[in-house]
Amino acid sequence: MASAPFADEGYMECDEDTSMISLTNLNIDSLDEREELAYRLLVSLPLSRLAAIQRRIVPHFRVDIIGSLPSEVSLQIFSHLQYETLLVCSLVNRRWNTLANDQSHWMRLCRERNWKWRQPSRIHPLDTPLIHHDGSNDLDDEGMGDSDVDGDNGDRELLLNDVEAAKAELTLMHVELESGFESTSFSGPPVVSPEPSMSGARYTLYPKSSPERDHSRPPARHSAPAALKTIGQTPHISPDYKLLYQTHMKIYNRFRTSSYRLSALQTRGAPNNAHTNTIYCLQLYTYPSGLQVLFTGSRDKTVREWNLTTGLVERVIGGVHTASVLSVCVHGGYLASAGSDNRVAVWDLEKNQLHKVLMDHTDSVLCVRFDDRRLVSCSKDHTMRTYSFPDLTPQHILRAHRAAVNAVSISQNIIASGSGDKSIKLWDADTGKLLRTFELHHNRGIASIDFQYPHVLTGSSDRHLRLVNTLNLKQGWSTSPEYLYDPPDLASSSSPISTVPSGSRFMCQCCGSENVHLVPNGVQGPCVHSDLVRSVVLGEDFVVSGSYDLSIKVWDRKTGGMITDLTGGHTARIFCIGIDRTKIVTCGEDQRICIWDFSHGIDTSFLHLS
Repeated sequence: MASAPFADEGYMECDEDTSMISLTNLNIDSLDEREELAYRLLVSLPLSRLAAIQRRIVPHFRVDIIGSLPSEVSLQIFSHLQYETLLVCSLVNRRWNTLANDQSHWMRLCRERNWKWRQPSRIHPLDTPLIHHDGSNDLDDEGMGDSDVDGDNGDRELLLNDVEAAKAELTLMHVELESGFESTSFSGPPVVSPEPSMSGARYTLYPKSSPERDHSRPPARHSAPAALKTIGQTPHISPDYKLLYQTHMKIYNRFRTSSYRLSALQTRGAPNNAHTNTIYCLQLYTYPSGLQVLFTGSRDKTVREWNLTTGLVERVIGGVHTASVLSVCVHGGYLASAGSDNRVAVWDLEKNQLHKVLMDHTDSVLCVRFDDRRLVSCSKDHTMRTYSFPDLTPQHILRAHRAAVNAVSISQNIIASGSGDKSIKLWDADTGKLLRTFELHHNRGIASIDFQYPHVLTGSSDRHLRLVNTLNLKQGWSTSPEYLYDPPDLASSSSPISTVPSGSRFMCQCCGSENVHLVPNGVQGPCVHSDLVRSVVLGEDFVVSGSYDLSIKVWDRKTGGMITDLTGGHTARIFCIGIDRTKIVTCGEDQRICIWDFSHGIDTSFLHLS
């Protein structure tokens, strides 16, 4: 019979923690007593031993609670974080990096800012150098009406002295040296079109061709531009919403730090088929294919469509206006143009033909705007007219202004108008009823307006901008120190007339501080325009203004603080500006079209620009 094995006195089989047994044998049950015992043991050890114990015990404190949860729960927690926090979390460890970079978080952030992904094109825009030329021009600004109230809205000549001209030329020379131009040619069939005739049913959209035409530039195209196919189709790319968000933020920061590249789409006499006179108006437009173009209207009686990918004129629209084109509006495949010949012409871009001509105004049509439901025009004849769209049946004649109606804008079913009589008015677009009047909104006539309900932005010949929330007049700002008072509550008033200007704050636009000392009368402060504000745009984050003083200024939409002052692009009065999420485009009396690109060096092929 086998004998039982001897017990191994040097080994003990136990499922419990030996430390617990030891503590039990010591009759130490209280946590406080255990803590005190541990402390006494540690202080009795040399530093080298304490360091070794620290290395062994630290991992027990690193408990990743978030990482240990199910992925669905962890993602739900991360979905409440903003982008700065997500970026920091992605650096913690691999698990957190995976959670923070999940596309669902970045898609949510992009949707909050209305930033959309589009399939990128393989064709990228070309940079055109800004070439200096003599920008002096004595033409009047036909796109501004006179004031019948105080007579202070007349056009003023803008003469550059020798010092200003030298500064402008030096700036342009630097830009010319730093930028280059690379031309790309496309082949196409020759264009043959009949001479324009006002008596005929068809109008030419292209310049007349001849056997002796200059073959050094590509011919005009027959139809509205589609996606260029010279390089081949791009395969479908899955959206990267983190990249989309970071790209937008990078461009946003460039706007705030005034980091841009200046180039010229047109200078006087270049390219060969460019405008031949003052350029009064422009608008950026993106076709459903993703191709972005620019439409411009000029004193040369034509509208030109520019391909911003190639920097070339795609087509010239002419034969209807017999005088200057003062305003253009593009939407949904249609183009509306208004001119000093009292006409509004509507073009079907897809069919490449004239849709209809409206000749109801009795004086120059200064501005035209339309959306999916209606078209609105305003004129020097003190009236506005509305038409149903796209059939263009007359609806309402809006009569209330006492001077030329210089600008109009549509948002939802409300129309906002600005006039030389210093007032802005809000109208019901469906009924034509006057909803509210803001008298003496500026000290002089209103030259420009942009409207995104409930916010109205205006620029004036008093050199100032004003932003007002029409639902709460205490919200808003102005660049003028003359509007320092608290507007009364008009909610209980039944009168549609308000003598309350919009902004209730004045601040230094460089630092955003409201604790500023007002400059003496007759002294121009550094943070405002020094001449008439001819064009304003209300963006998502920024307000942009263009002035007769040759500058474009970018302002913070919320605070009114000036972010950047863009100069050196124009040598004569600026008449119109347009913006998208990557650039500012300007035109003016000097026949220049300038592009202030804040996305230079960044791939923006997957961005929706509008």
